[in-house]
Parts: sequence; C-alpha cells; structure tokens
Amino acid sequence: MSGHDIPIQLLDGDSIDVQHHDQMSAMDTAMNLDDVDVDLFGDSVMVDTALDGLSASRRMPSKHLRQRLDDLRTHGCHQAIAWSRQGTIASITKDGRSVEFRFLRCRPEDAGWELSEPYLYSPAIIPMHTTAGPIVHLAWSTTTPTPELAVVDAVGRITILSLTILLNRPFITRKWDADPVDDLHTVVGCYWLPLLNPRPFGVMYGPAVWVQPEDAKVLGDGLYKYESSYTKPTGPNHPNSNKSALVSITTNGLLRLMFQNNNTRLEETAIELESITSSDDLITHAALCNDRNALLIALATASKQLRIVRATISWGNDKPAEKQTHPQNAVITASILEQHVAVAPLLQHDSNDPVLDDSMSHLSHIEFLPSIPKDKNLQAHYNPVVLTVRSHLPAEGASLYEQEPTSVIDRWEVVSEQPQTLHPAFAQLNTGNSTTNPNPMTRLRKLDSVMIPKIVVSVQVMYLGKVVCFAFSDGTIQYRDRVTMMELFNEHNVHRVLSPHDVGFQFVNDTPCLQVAFSPTNCSYVQISEDWDIKWNSMQYTLTDASTALQGAQQSAVMAALTLALSSAVTTSINFDDILGLARPFRENPRFAASWVKDLVNLLKANFDFSEEGHYDSLVRNPLFQISLSILNHMGFRGEFRPRPFEGKLSFLILQMRNFIVLVSLSLNAPKSLGISPLDESEVVEVLVGCVTWAHTLMGWMVDCLFDLADDSAFMSILNEQKRFPDLASFLQARGDVSLHLLCCSSARGFITAACRRLVHLEGMSNRAIRYWEASRLKTENNDGSGGSGGGKVLPDSLYFAYRKMQRATSSCLIKVQEFEKILQGFAQDVRTAYQASLSRRQSGNNQPQQQHPSPQQNKNQPQQQQQNAEDQFIKKAQAHCELDMLLGANPPPCFREVLLKFFTQTLPVFKSHVDPAKLYFANYEVLEIEENPRILAARKARRKYIDVFTKREINFPTSSGDARGGGAAGDAGEDEGRHGGTTGAGEGQTPSQNTLAPGGGISIKIELGTGSTPNIKGDSTPAGGSGGSSGGNAKAAGGNSAAAVGANAANGGVGRGGGGNNNSNGIAENTSNQWRRCVRCTAVMEDFPGNHYKAGFTFVMAQQRKCACGAWWALVPKTTGEGATERG
Repeated sequence: MSGHDIPIQLLDGDSIDVQHHDQMSAMDTAMNLDDVDVDLFGDSVMVDTALDGLSASRRMPSKHLRQRLDDLRTHGCHQAIAWSRQGTIASITKDGRSVEFRFLRCRPEDAGWELSEPYLYSPAIIPMHTTAGPIVHLAWSTTTPTPELAVVDAVGRITILSLTILLNRPFITRKWDADPVDDLHTVVGCYWLPLLNPRPFGVMYGPAVWVQPEDAKVLGDGLYKYESSYTKPTGPNHPNSNKSALVSITTNGLLRLMFQNNNTRLEETAIELESITSSDDLITHAALCNDRNALLIALATASKQLRIVRATISWGNDKPAEKQTHPQNAVITASILEQHVAVAPLLQHDSNDPVLDDSMSHLSHIEFLPSIPKDKNLQAHYNPVVLTVRSHLPAEGASLYEQEPTSVIDRWEVVSEQPQTLHPAFAQLNTGNSTTNPNPMTRLRKLDSVMIPKIVVSVQVMYLGKVVCFAFSDGTIQYRDRVTMMELFNEHNVHRVLSPHDVGFQFVNDTPCLQVAFSPTNCSYVQISEDWDIKWNSMQYTLTDASTALQGAQQSAVMAALTLALSSAVTTSINFDDILGLARPFRENPRFAASWVKDLVNLLKANFDFSEEGHYDSLVRNPLFQISLSILNHMGFRGEFRPRPFEGKLSFLILQMRNFIVLVSLSLNAPKSLGISPLDESEVVEVLVGCVTWAHTLMGWMVDCLFDLADDSAFMSILNEQKRFPDLASFLQARGDVSLHLLCCSSARGFITAACRRLVHLEGMSNRAIRYWEASRLKTENNDGSGGSGGGKVLPDSLYFAYRKMQRATSSCLIKVQEFEKILQGFAQDVRTAYQASLSRRQSGNNQPQQQHPSPQQNKNQPQQQQQNAEDQFIKKAQAHCELDMLLGANPPPCFREVLLKFFTQTLPVFKSHVDPAKLYFANYEVLEIEENPRILAARKARRKYIDVFTKREINFPTSSGDARGGGAAGDAGEDEGRHGGTTGAGEGQTPSQNTLAPGGGISIKIELGTGSTPNIKGDSTPAGGSGGSSGGNAKAAGGNSAAAVGANAANGGVGRGGGGNNNSNGIAENTSNQWRRCVRCTAVMEDFPGNHYKAGFTFVMAQQRKCACGAWWALVPKTTGEGATERG
C-alpha cells in the first residue's frame, strides 16, 4: 500500500492495515493536519466532517458525572430521587438540605400529563445537625395506603416521613435527633420489608400470545391469549399486613430494624453482623432481599470481599416465620438471628473483564436478586444472584479514542448444596455417637461478566425479578434477562407481547443524567440531569402517529400491551397514572377506551352484573369497578369547562353517585370506637345538605331526560321497530344522552336506588331531629321561664339549624323520591325476567345439537342438577357480558326492547302525571358538571365556577371585595340562552352556595399555610344562615325568598369575622386560603380541611376522602386564579 492510499481508506471507514500503523503514528507526530483540508496531491479530504460526527457520538464525561461516580464508589445508599407506589416523586435538593415532592398531574387545561412543580419540604422540619452531612439517600416503603419515606443523611441518621392523604404533604413519624453523628454509622444498605401478602401466590399477567384461528380469512384475524406467571410471597414481613419495617446496615456492620408496633409506637432493634477490627473490615456497600422466609444480605468490604449473611427475624411468636400473624392490638417484640454462609473475593477477572486502572476495582452498585420459580409449578427455582457494577471513566484530558466509558456487571450465584453422604460401610466405624444430617453448604459461584460501553447510573429489577433494567448516564435504557443476561425488548415482537416495548413504545428523549428512578409500573422514569433539573420521560408510540386511527392488528397489539401493564398495576394496587399517559394519545381512536377496559375486565375475570343485588354492598366495595370507570372518565376528559363525550359523561356520573353513597353510608354507620355519631355534629350535617341537593338535582335531570326521550318520535320509532333497535346506542350517543344507560345498567341503577333509600332515610332523620329539639326547647322554656338553656338538655343551635337545612333540602325535590324508587325496582324486576326468558331460550338452542349424540339412556342418567347449574352459569356469564357492554356505552341487548317499550309507554306516563315537567325543564343542572352548551361552559369558565367534590357546593374566586357571587349552583339563572332555566327547584329555604363551606352553621374559615407547618384553621361559630348574601344584594337562589331571608340574617350580624376571615359588602364569608386539593387524574377540586382542627365525627368522614371519587390521589396545589394561570403560596 502506498501513502496515497491511506486517506482513501480513512474516508471509506475500512480498517487500517496493521503494518502501516507505526508509519502513520510517526506522520501524526511530525505533521499537524488539523487545519489541512487537502491531501498531498491536491485532493480534498472530509476530515473535519467525519471527526465532528465521531466526536458528537462520544461525549466527554462531565465533572458532575465524575463526582456522582465517586459518591457511588465511596459507599452505598446514594439515591437522591425515588418514586413511591402511591405516585409521589421525592428528590433531594442540590444543596442536600431539603426534600422536594413532585407527582404526575393531568393538566386541567387540556387533560395532558406532565410533571408537577416541586413542593419543598422545609429543612426546619428535618433539622440539620451542625456537624452532620447533607441528605444523601431516599427510600420508599412498599405500603400503598400510607407510604413512608426514609430520609438518610451522610452520617447515617434516619428520618421517616409519612404521606397519608396528599401526595405532597408529608408528616414526620420518626425524627433523627437521637441518632449518633458518627461516620461509622453511615448507612451503606437500606431495605423496606415487603407487606405481608394474605394471598398464597402473587400473579403477573403476560405474555400475550397472538393466536390465529385456522379458518381466518384475513392474515390479521385472530386474538391475544394471555398467559400468567406466579410467585410465592416469602418473608420476613411485618406481622401487621398494613405496616412495613425498615432494615439498614451501617459501615461498621450494624444491622438496624425499625418498625412500628401495633400501638403506633416506633421500635428499634439491632444486631452486629461484622466485628470491625481494622479499616479493611469496613463495609462499603450492602444489598438485601427476601428469600424463603429469611433475609439475605450481601456485604462488600473495603478489603474487596463479598460476604453473604442470612438473617431471620422473629416477631415474638412461636409460629413458623411464614405464618407469624399477630392480632391487631398485640405488642410485637422483634429479635434477629444472623448466620454467615459464604464469602468470596470481589475481583475475579475473566476473559470479559478489561484491565484499565485501579478505579475498576471499586463498586458503584450492588443488588441482591432473590430466587424466582422456573415454571408455573413453583417447585424448581433459580438461585439468588448477587449483581455488582464496576464503572470506569477515562482520565481527565485523555482521548476517548484511547479509552471509553465502561461498566462491568459481575454476578455471583448463591448455591446451596447438600454435602456428600458417606458410604454405608463407614457406619460400621460408628463409635456410638448419634449422627445427624449435615447442614447444606452454601457457596458463591462466579458467573460470566458482562461489559457495557456505558456508565450505569441505576439498576432496577422488574417483572417479578425476571428482568434487570440498567439506566445509563447518556439517558438510554437497557433491559436484560436475569438468567442469561441477554438483551430484551430491543425489537418489535407483536406475536408474544410482554412489555409496551414489544409493540412500538420507546423512550425517545435520551437526555444525559446522573440518577434515574422508575415509576411503579416501569412505563416511565424521572431523571436528575447534570444541572440537577428533574425531568420526566415517558414511553411514546413510535410506529405511527398515535392520534391517527390504528389498524386492526396494530390496535390489538397496542391494546394487549397496555392491558398487561395495567393489569399488573391493578393487582398490586400501585399508581398507574403514567399508563394513562401512554394511552392518552389514542383517545380519538373509535371505542379505544371501551375496548381497553373490556380487555382488562375479561383478563381479571371481573363481573359487573349487579342485577340480582339487593343492598349493593358488593357494588361499592368492588375496586376494579371504580378503576374501570376512572379509566373511562379520564379518557373522556378533554379539559375543564369542556364537554364530555358519551362514555366520559356516563362514567363521571356513576363515580359521583358512588361517592355520594359512600359519604352518606359512612356518616350513618360510623364505628362504635369513634364514640360519637358524625350526624351529631353540625359540620357533617352541613356537608350532607350539599350532597342531598346534588342527588336531588341528578334525579331531576335524569327524569327530565327520560321525558324528553319519551316525547321524541325518532326514539319511540326505534323502540317500536325491532329491526331498528340495534341503532339505539348510536342515536343516544349522537344526542349525548346517558339517562337511558343510567336506567339500563344494573350498576348505575343500583346506585340510584341506593341513593333514593338514603335520601328517604335522611328526610325521616331530619324530621325526627327537629321535632326532638323543638320539644326539648319547649320543655326547657316551660321549666326555666326565661327562654334560657337551663333545666333540660338542649343540643347546640348550630346542629338544629343544620338539620333545618337538611329538612328543607330533602323535602324540596322536584320528584317524589319514593315513587321514583318504586319505578326503578319495577324496571329491575322486568330486566331480570327478560334476562331469564331470553337467555334460557338461547341456552336451550345451544344445547340442542349436543343432545343428538348421547343415547337416551345417557340423557336419562345425566343428573338434572348438573344441567341446571350449567344453565345458571351460562345465564350469569351472558348477563355479565351484556352489563359490561352497556356500561361501556354499547346497545342494550335485544331482550330489553320489550322492557323499554313497556317503561316508556306505561310506567313513565303514570309517573309523569305526578310531576311538573315544566319545573324539571327549567331547573338548573350546572352542579352536575355535565353541561354541553359552549356558551354556558364559557360563562362558567369566565366566572371560574368550580364544584367542591366533597361538599357539592360552589367554590368561587371573587375578583374584588365588592364583586362576590353568592348564588352557588342556583345562581345566575337564565343569563344564558340554550340552558333549561333559572331555578333549581330546591324550593323554599334553599340556601345560596357560598365561597367556602360553613360548618357549624356559618363558620368563617381561614386556612393559613406556613412553611413546613400544618395549615391552621380559625373561626367562630355563628348561627346557621349567616353566610348568605345581603337582603338587598345580588344573590340568586332557587325558591327566591330564602336568599333574602338568609341575607337579612347575615346583615343583622349573623356572620362572625372569625380568625382573619374576610367579609365582603354582601356579608359573605370569603375563603382566604390560596390552596386546595386537586385530583391528579380527573382534576376535581375540594377545599382542604385539616382534620386535627375539627371534631371527631367530621375528621372521620374527611378521612374517608383520602382519595378522589375517581380513585386517584389528591395533591395540595395553588388555586387557579385565571385562565391557565396559578398563584403559588
């Protein structure tokens, strides 16, 4: 080869001949060709462009990454960001002195998903010692209802925070004040024990295997069949199924166990794992895992040794470890036993291990992977594996062409072997001493190392321990099989789907980062960038534009992947908001949300048929039912003050009805341990007044819609013609009318029936309460003679006024609730009869061909009970199928046509004769939040009119002290064209809605939020009615005269100013709080009422509102002050 050939080979990218390497090196040292753009013969060379592309792909490591790697090598437990199962993202601030909380939120403006702004937890609440180091590690517990966060600083002090209701307002359960400030107590390993699982097996659904039938006419015809894998939960666990325990290991070999006793007292026990005699014995990294009811611990020492310790935890119970369950009030006494089982050198070089420099001998990560079953029989298991990561960065100033960033993954398999038994002949040499079976021997077997040309910044185990995920400093993600370490999910595989990666979802925003934390569903992650910004990266569908309609096979694959991801989240009770973010772009695909929910329900084998229910307890207690409606509600949500589609409106109303039933039921049936009935507190009764008015409004709206359908000739013609009946659903969807589906669905009909019963009960209770207090006061006045309070027992006036409001609310409904309940029960009975008759005939028809093969003698011998059971099972399955379809907005089954025809031609006209249709038509239904008229929605948006999901009252935002709206849900009647009218039909005495809830008959509330403190509520109780508008004001209320009467009472001094509360010119108490609770999924709002400032009954009822009606969590956020703007406090 001549010298002229060398540049050509460089441009072509071919490998350079080895024999010319020395010659080229000499030329490079003699000549500098950086600025030369022609070769020796005058030909142009593209050296600059080629090197630019090469250098861009090989970015020099930053000093932040070098510092991060140094921290990881120093000792374990350096995780500065963590994502809880509840959905809270905790991160350490850049200065290491505070903790920030974030969460995924649905934007109220357009329903898109985003990462919230940080909410700082004040360092005053986590006191920093003058000589202690910064906060270095965060670890979330596995508890879902009340997740706990362990906050660890550089010297090993631990503070535990708890989040009970809100995603971003923690409370301290353990302070680190008593912990020693000593470097030897630095935490190098941290682990939360998993919750005690009452189920014998844990299940993971997947993969979904594509099955194409033999008679398929099109290549894409087929369906997915879902497989499942199981695992057996293993201890140790906290004996209380709702509590966890924190295990930490310090650098001096101390194992600490922190747990909460059943009396809520924090306990701690410790044991020494290693005897430290020199600096070489210090522990630098530790990892823990549960395995076969013991705690396996991997210790990495400064002398480059890997030691395995097995620890067993006893909770003061003689039962076996896997069955240690205690009564809820039993005192727990924990003790720990340890056993050293194996040791091996950390550095065992093999052919795949590069020899670069001394930095490669230091660990950056260590993980302990527990044993997992090999098959569904759960008999054979893969052994536990210790996984370590060693990373290398080129020296500063070194060329990336000489050295490149490298991570080496080492693995050790923990092997337990039975020792060899002696030959029977040796038994003759026995001297008489009793022989025992030798204990199993445990050793560490080194597996092949894996080298990756990137820097690992995070290691995550997922899919029941079957997959190990590595996050790299360049922002990329890599999945590997836990057994073979082969790379996974790197190509599309729609025939066997396990992850969204298989069908086209990918992480596309690769941003260099220092740390990564995955979501509970593993479908997204958050990362700390090099400038310490927190970024959220979610999967995106990369094959086509998600907003366009998917093809049949393509949509089936996407549906299967999302169903598998969602099923795992549902069965493990974790937050799945990021999965909703994945599915959100497909909302415009026809029936996508309905098909998704249907696949989920079928996979989990849920039954939504409640046509046979009487008390509907199972309807309220069915978590999957609420989750399914929550998905439909979110997928149909387009942003606040925007109309909802058919499925979204139907699911929204059913969820609100469910919340009403739960609230009233808890108020009526509080536990005896509470010591008081919530209905003996005026605050609770005031809340129920708003809920009762909302329920009456819903029933009036539903009846009015049914009247409209009965008067529609097109609708009646569909019912009269059997051939047109399949077009009923499309007709209703075009109208946007969900009233018929509320009537036909057994779940919705059951909620409405239960609401009717509770409304009747509350009406009777309020009447009895008023008669009792009036009789008691009359007796007291007769005995006292002065009208005072002496002589007899008279309960507070605020409670009396609250029940007066309740009486007016329950007696002012525009329809007769008891009569409405009767027609619902009659319709339910007709539905059951139609189901039985239609499905029995279909079952007989299906069995007819099968009866031709057996002989008459065989049919005669077949038990009649078996045939009856088979028929019952078929009917139940068919009913469940029909009910699920109707819940998803599909057409009612054909057998409903006669039932509906009877209802609209016979039952409804009789009921209509006892109702004033004009009042229903002109009633105001804005409180239901299902309005579709653009002008009305625009007006609500301009007024910033929100409905409190808890009190069902309007939350207003006065723009000035002289412009406050007190009309509530009934206000501004008739100001817009196209809406039904002005009055709510609440009748005489309907109170106007207020700027804030007025518990106790008019408490003026002010919520003050200080930094790092609990909000304070101050207020003075005043007589009920003291929160209305002035008699001459602009308050608009249904019933007319009641607003003036209440306003006159306020003008005469009925309203107390209360603890800094402001009163406008109309006498209305304004809520001066600048924060409220907002649902992170459906964006519903409610005022924040800290329970420690209220009575026991109100606190109990409020505690049941720890989640929104849709099942998502609340977050404490600034109130919206304008269009798309927020004001932070």
